[in-house]
Amino acid sequence: MGSWKKTFRGSLWVFLLSILVRIAFARGENSIDGAALNGLASQWQNAPSNWDGFDPCGSKWLGVTCKKNRVISITLSSIGLQGSLSGGDIQNLSELRTLDLSYNSGLTGPLPASIGNLRHLEYLILSGCSFTGAIPAEIGRLSHLEVISLNSNKFSGSIPPTIGYLSDLYLLDLGSNQLIGTIPVSDGANPGLDLLINTKHFHFGVNQLSGSIPSKLFSPNMTLIHVLFENNSLNGSIPSTLGLVKSLEVLRLDRNSLTGPVPANLNSLTKLSEFHLAHNQLNGTLPDLTGMDFLTFVDMSNNSFDSSNVPQWFSSLPSLTSLYLEYLKIKGELPQALFSSSSLQNLKLRDNQFNGTLDIGINYSNQLQLIDLTNNDISTITTISDGYNRTLILTGNPVCNQNSVRLYCNMTVFAPPSYSTSLKCTTLPPTCPSDQVLSPNCQCAYPYTGTLLFLAPSFSDLSNNTNYLMLEQGLRDQFLQLELGPVDSISLQKIIVDSNNYLEMSLGIFPFNKTYFSQVEVTAIGFFLSNHTYQPPSNFGPYHFLGLQYPNFNVSPSSKKSKNLPTITGVAAGVLLLILICLCIFIIRKKRSTRLEEDRQSFASWEPKSSGSIPQLKGARMFTFEEIKTCTNNFAEMNEIGGGGYGKVYRGTIGNGQLVAVKRAQEGSSQGSHEFRTEIELLSRVHHKNLVSLVGFCFEEGEQMLIYEYVPNGTLKDSLLGKSGVRLDWKRRLRVALGAAKGIVYLHELADPPIVHRDIKSSNILLDDKLNAKVSDFGLSKSLGVDSRGQITTQVKGTMGYLDPEYYMTQQLTDKSDVYSFGVLLLELITGKKPLERGRYIVREVKSLLDWSKDLYNLKNLLDPSLDLTTLVGGLKQYISLAIRCVDESSAERPTMSAVVYEIEKIMRQASVNPSSASNSSSVVGSTGTPVRHPYESDGPSDYSGDVAYPRIEPK
Repeated sequence: MGSWKKTFRGSLWVFLLSILVRIAFARGENSIDGAALNGLASQWQNAPSNWDGFDPCGSKWLGVTCKKNRVISITLSSIGLQGSLSGGDIQNLSELRTLDLSYNSGLTGPLPASIGNLRHLEYLILSGCSFTGAIPAEIGRLSHLEVISLNSNKFSGSIPPTIGYLSDLYLLDLGSNQLIGTIPVSDGANPGLDLLINTKHFHFGVNQLSGSIPSKLFSPNMTLIHVLFENNSLNGSIPSTLGLVKSLEVLRLDRNSLTGPVPANLNSLTKLSEFHLAHNQLNGTLPDLTGMDFLTFVDMSNNSFDSSNVPQWFSSLPSLTSLYLEYLKIKGELPQALFSSSSLQNLKLRDNQFNGTLDIGINYSNQLQLIDLTNNDISTITTISDGYNRTLILTGNPVCNQNSVRLYCNMTVFAPPSYSTSLKCTTLPPTCPSDQVLSPNCQCAYPYTGTLLFLAPSFSDLSNNTNYLMLEQGLRDQFLQLELGPVDSISLQKIIVDSNNYLEMSLGIFPFNKTYFSQVEVTAIGFFLSNHTYQPPSNFGPYHFLGLQYPNFNVSPSSKKSKNLPTITGVAAGVLLLILICLCIFIIRKKRSTRLEEDRQSFASWEPKSSGSIPQLKGARMFTFEEIKTCTNNFAEMNEIGGGGYGKVYRGTIGNGQLVAVKRAQEGSSQGSHEFRTEIELLSRVHHKNLVSLVGFCFEEGEQMLIYEYVPNGTLKDSLLGKSGVRLDWKRRLRVALGAAKGIVYLHELADPPIVHRDIKSSNILLDDKLNAKVSDFGLSKSLGVDSRGQITTQVKGTMGYLDPEYYMTQQLTDKSDVYSFGVLLLELITGKKPLERGRYIVREVKSLLDWSKDLYNLKNLLDPSLDLTTLVGGLKQYISLAIRCVDESSAERPTMSAVVYEIEKIMRQASVNPSSASNSSSVVGSTGTPVRHPYESDGPSDYSGDVAYPRIEPK
């Protein structure tokens, strides 16, 4: 026995000694990082107040994130730093992965070459500072870089060719600097930008780059979506190799000195949305844009193209919102079909040779705000055109000799009134102190402010408030969901188009239920906007944000810590560490035995706070982490079936053989703990065949996982877009609408207390193997409570396009808010169109065109072309009428969901559809063999209907 004890004691001392060595080594590394940060701070004014001592990890220094006791991230946006970046200190942060010093305009001087020693760096973000000098070639050593965001500085010199070594680079943003020289490409001995085949974004606008655009820069294996070279001094011709980059969505070559003809193969860029060639010296024939069906914005003004007739593509671009062809030589009569494109907003065609009769017709776009035909040769105008009640400018045309059109000959373009976020005060707004601002929710506070610059917006109608409401809601939703600090509201002001043709607006972000943001909150918000995590709606496009210094931090007073090294002797430190180690061993053993029970108890203790709150769990099973690992084969890649901002979804099989879908939130997920809890509690107590079933959940070991029944046929949204392989004819769509409506009726009328879903949309309607509809995603749902009289006041949440405008304006939530969203869903079912797409709102489109006296009620061009129109005769009028009543602006005029169910059943009888046959419908599988996008790959709570042109950068 004594020998055993001796051996044990010896082993214990060896173990403790190894721990001491490791701790000492870690403390040594930590001291190096601490010394480096102190060195940086010594070069700065306004350095963070808690950067004291030599332990940035243990003391949780502002803006510093650590892993394994090493500094891996520095994010210090908008805190007023002044000074330079010390190269001798920055190079010692050898584990650094993120460096964000954006929006500190007082940071100046060169970017040190020693930054090339940060071999693990992934994000280099210095937007909106005042750095000068050349960008060091050593940046090419940073092989893990994913984001280089150096826009809006004073960098000079040329673009380093060594950037071509960065094979993982996702975004390269060098815009708004003073860069000169040519665009570097590889030559065998040296690298160049042509090697960046995985990069999505080339942002080089507003510099002084010269020379030609190299033909070698582009190749068919590139994945670029944005090429922005506007406002430089580039010359020579546009290379035909540009037409090989089929992924391209935004192209800006305007405001240069480009010459020669436009390559004919550019019309093969069928994904292109923004096409800017204005203010160059291009010649030859006007480019043929036939087949470019996604084009929204075209500007080829102020070039030297040959005289040409009106091209045929004028009337064949279905997505066009803005056509700018000024100071060219186009002649001929404008086709009436040009004005009837449903999305058209602005036509700027001044100083051409258009002639003959101007006939706008009676079916011109209801969004068409401006037709500028100044200085052309139009001789007559039809009576119908004479009744056009928007802005029509005919100054300088022969038709102006007729007295009847004098009105149009004296018009000028007036700037529309600038949009300002409206106040939502329920009482008389307070009077704020002179240095504070009134938020949209009528609270006095110090907002975090800055300027948003959208580099290629797809719309030109600045008076269309729907766009800005969508932007406000999206920003606020993402701040809330990503937990970037408590945000009360978003304010947009002073919206203009600047001299670079950028859409500029002032952004204000207000703190929730307090006057100030903290420094931590401001740096988090700044990082969110600077690293392009934010996904703006697709019609806004790529952006720059320029944040202002936030001087009003709510910093709690604290005593100044000494920066001297501790004077603890080695022996005393060793004794202290031994005591701590023994305590840690005891605590770890204790925690291992109680962790699972604590987790279970924490869920079991979810007591209702009031009679109106969601009650405790009823029946949902809590899985262990090991059980989920087993059922998904350790989260094997082959079992991955979806994903989104919250994390990934895996297919699994639990012990009884049941197929399940495991939704696993990643760290920093867009689904917060409140939404996680809400969905578990709600789904554990509601059970209906048209509601998705929750099998269980897991939140061991820091994980948040929801386990649902497996639903094989994807989302309704994917079926309507043709992505799932499921074909929905008119009868099946009615069945889906009926099933979804029944699920919502259960929530409104049979749940106790009643529940408002708050996020009814096509991506939250799932289709099982028999195409039964199941309503899903209850993270935003709200219980009305028994004493709420059917409404509660709450922060606005939901999805733009489906969001009830009355709820948005008043913050009064009722079950009629779900009715509005369902009405939008009904319109989506009949049109196959996304509710919001390229500035068009389906509710407004239908209401403006609807005419009960015409064939198909004047909606033929809006109806889904994949539907057989002969099957729509029975019940179509009643269907459209029901949808219009559901989206009435006044909630009091909308029907209840039970009335909606009754109406749909009646419509199905008129359409000769048996409502009860839905469950007998045969399973529908894709004929193409295309994998079905899994239903839990949802768009998230801030989903914008429309293709996102600027995707989120997911960290590796």
